[in-house]
Amino acid sequence: MLAVEGLSKSYGPQVLFEKISFRLNRGERVGVVGKNGHGKSTLFRLIAGLEEPDEGRIIIPRNYRIGYLEQEPDFQKTTVIEEASRSLPQGGADQLWRVEKVMTGLGFAPGEFELNPFQLSGGYQVRLNLARLLLTDYDLLLLDEPNNYLDITSIRWLEKFLLDWPGELMLITHDRSFMDRIATHILGLHRHKVRKIEGQTEKYYNQIAQEEEVYEKTRINDERKRKEMEIFINRFRAKARLAGLVQSRLKYIEKMGKREKLEKIKNMEFAFQAKPFHHKYALSLDGVSFAYTADKPLIDRLSFQVKGHDRVMVIGRNGRGKTTLLKVMAGYLEPQAGSLTYSKSVAVGYYEQSYAEEMNNENTVLEEIALANPQLEPARIRQIAGTLMFEGDEALKPIKVLSGGEKSRVLLGKILAKPVNLLLLDEPTNHLDLESSDALLAALDNFDGAVVMVTHNEMFLRALAERLVVFQDNKIEVFEGDYESFLEKIGWSEERLEREARTRLPEKSFESGSESDRHFGQPADEAVNQAAAPAEAPFRFKLSPRELRKLRSEVIVEKSRSLKPLEERVQQLENNIEETEERISQLTQKIIEASVDGLGQEVVRLSRELDLHRHSLESLYEEYTQVYQEYEDKRQVFERRLEELDKISS
Repeated sequence: MLAVEGLSKSYGPQVLFEKISFRLNRGERVGVVGKNGHGKSTLFRLIAGLEEPDEGRIIIPRNYRIGYLEQEPDFQKTTVIEEASRSLPQGGADQLWRVEKVMTGLGFAPGEFELNPFQLSGGYQVRLNLARLLLTDYDLLLLDEPNNYLDITSIRWLEKFLLDWPGELMLITHDRSFMDRIATHILGLHRHKVRKIEGQTEKYYNQIAQEEEVYEKTRINDERKRKEMEIFINRFRAKARLAGLVQSRLKYIEKMGKREKLEKIKNMEFAFQAKPFHHKYALSLDGVSFAYTADKPLIDRLSFQVKGHDRVMVIGRNGRGKTTLLKVMAGYLEPQAGSLTYSKSVAVGYYEQSYAEEMNNENTVLEEIALANPQLEPARIRQIAGTLMFEGDEALKPIKVLSGGEKSRVLLGKILAKPVNLLLLDEPTNHLDLESSDALLAALDNFDGAVVMVTHNEMFLRALAERLVVFQDNKIEVFEGDYESFLEKIGWSEERLEREARTRLPEKSFESGSESDRHFGQPADEAVNQAAAPAEAPFRFKLSPRELRKLRSEVIVEKSRSLKPLEERVQQLENNIEETEERISQLTQKIIEASVDGLGQEVVRLSRELDLHRHSLESLYEEYTQVYQEYEDKRQVFERRLEELDKISS
């Protein structure tokens, strides 16, 4: 168990957090949330021992090993595979198998294993740091934006890996769906304090909003009471017969204290201006091809149309040509074959992160945004800058002093400044925090025009995608459907190959079933033998089809008998959780009403009841997590046994 007690950290006048305390318990996977600049990365560096707190302490158990994902390279070996392996015990084929599995999962091709690490691009150097981290025997992983440089298939692989991670984990990411699928708890940095809850991000944000609403209504009610008492005191202070009442009110005012008004927290906002569009198609590609080298075409005879209100998501591994396709569609690259046709009234808003470097470094933020639309009033330009967190003097900063993330926000500001009806966006969420990503998602959903977007963020894919342009298996295909349909009908080839390989692994597992194999997902001898006849005679060589059918039937009966009580308990817990959450909602509303009516004793009574229900809810969630995990573990064991039987009978 790791404990943080009374931790404070500031940089000059900027306070990140004050006297925060929390505990990280065994097996917890904690998603850390908070606005950019509120101290998430600093907290990680403090836990990792790379910085010192202003006050407080971090209690780390003896021999507890902490791994922290560094963004900068610190390579010590001459090849990629040696660098990834340098924290592993020497020797052993199983160790090499582990390394290759992790590196392949993170997107390395076998031909890159022998490269010098410094030959890799910046993004792949970070991937190499991540691979070494995952292969080292740490108790706690601190992962700060681990998916920033990963493509969608690597992100999906990393998600599965982290779900099987046996130790503790703390994670910062701008991808809400990635965090929600991995985290067992959410830890939020908010108003210089910390709050940790069990559950997902939506529960955390709802709880914060609810509490702040109660706080603000209570504060307003207290202010009204205070003014009424002060009027009474001033009016009757001189009357001796009312001295007792005056004194009691003075004591009450002193006792109640003063609630400060909550400072408004700035949130990024997006509202794209839509230019009217009256055509069926905004853009048409007919047999478009493009290559940087003749022997390796990135786009080969691609044809599709973008309708006036389409939501088209471009997906695939990095380096396959997704950004190149958007550059061709935006007119920054000429097709080498085929044609690209815009409708007459199309107005394009194009976002591509590398174009941040092409802005005029001497311009201020306001001047750079104004270049996108010289007809805009200065007040409107100021407003756009403000929505992107450039308020007051921040909007007068020259481009040359901005960080990469700030420059990306200026690029978004230039798109917001002009009316458009076709948005071409290349990974616009990379430098946004969770709240800002949510705001962008809502703005894109409300945009009255077409959107073509490159993204690895599965929350955006699931929420927006109506059609997909898929870069996979050295070709490009247009999939007419949403992302869930794509996963169901086609899916990612790497995952298909892994599933196929897994079905072949049991034969190997009779020869070797090491602990490290088991940790990385390779079936061990006993997993196969559960679905087999006696160990000395594996049934795939001996049993008849009739015996196999009988054995399969027995497994199904055993599965039902084992899982049914767990299913019933899961359902019962879900009902209890739903009822408790409903009661908490009712109590919260009653507290607000009682506060407004000035019923102090009723507020106290209701608050006590609310606290009891919240504790009850936490217990229910904890039991639900345990029971559901037990159910899933058992279900997967039975599914593997049935798959093995099906494979043998086919």
